[in-house]
Amino acid sequence: MNDIGIDEVFAAWEDAFGDYEVKRSKAELEVMLVRRGYVPHLSFGAFDGARLVSFTLNGIGLWNGVKTAYDSGTGTIKAYRSKGLATRIFTESVPVLKNEGVQQYLLEVLQHNKTAVQIYTRIGFRVSREFNYFITSAQNVRLNEGELPRKFRLSEINLSHRAEMAVMWDFPPSWQNSFDAISRCPESFKVVGAFDGDRLAGYGILEPATGDIPQLAVSKLHRRQGIGAGILQELLRYNQASVIKVINTETGCAELTKFLEGKGIQKTGMQFEMVKVI
Repeated sequence: MNDIGIDEVFAAWEDAFGDYEVKRSKAELEVMLVRRGYVPHLSFGAFDGARLVSFTLNGIGLWNGVKTAYDSGTGTIKAYRSKGLATRIFTESVPVLKNEGVQQYLLEVLQHNKTAVQIYTRIGFRVSREFNYFITSAQNVRLNEGELPRKFRLSEINLSHRAEMAVMWDFPPSWQNSFDAISRCPESFKVVGAFDGDRLAGYGILEPATGDIPQLAVSKLHRRQGIGAGILQELLRYNQASVIKVINTETGCAELTKFLEGKGIQKTGMQFEMVKVI
């Protein structure tokens, strides 16, 4: 796909996902691909003449210390579905990826997409985690003025605090929500920290253009004090989208699920994270 420009990729993307609820502009697709580590020469497509009709756009990076290919987007134009193109693309790409030192392949798939789950399972993927995702209209988020307790202050920060941030996690973020992903396009994000004196007590990260919140965490010593709500309220000040999205929270993290739903950010579906050693 090294010779395929973003215009051709976007045209195929629009055709493949035209019946999906969530749409992306070309600019949003470009930012998404940068965020996910897209590498054109290690991405693959099927063509009818000069027309791209099926594709897998791969991100490349380290995952748990292992060089990994990540499925940043797999799609097939409707008229070309049920022909095994996506499976063929994957099968023929594996030797190329291995030759580049890639050792495993990582993806996420909607749990209700039974056909895709069955295909991935059949070709050797295993489920590594289960995720919830939450999407709601920004105007439906329920927050009160002055959510943050007075002893704490909010400040815009950057990822130089990542060591302090990581110890707050209840689960490691998914590929698209990781520090590596955010570092690929830091200008696309707002990072807000809550401080108790000089100590970071919690933080949140927002992509204002899309309303996506890839990370939101509070130190275990500071929970149930309104800090998460205060951070969320501050992030909403920067939001430029009509929605708020929190994608890929581990299903076992009941505390985060309860917090989000309590703020009107409702669970709308579930995904599997799947991995295959190649």
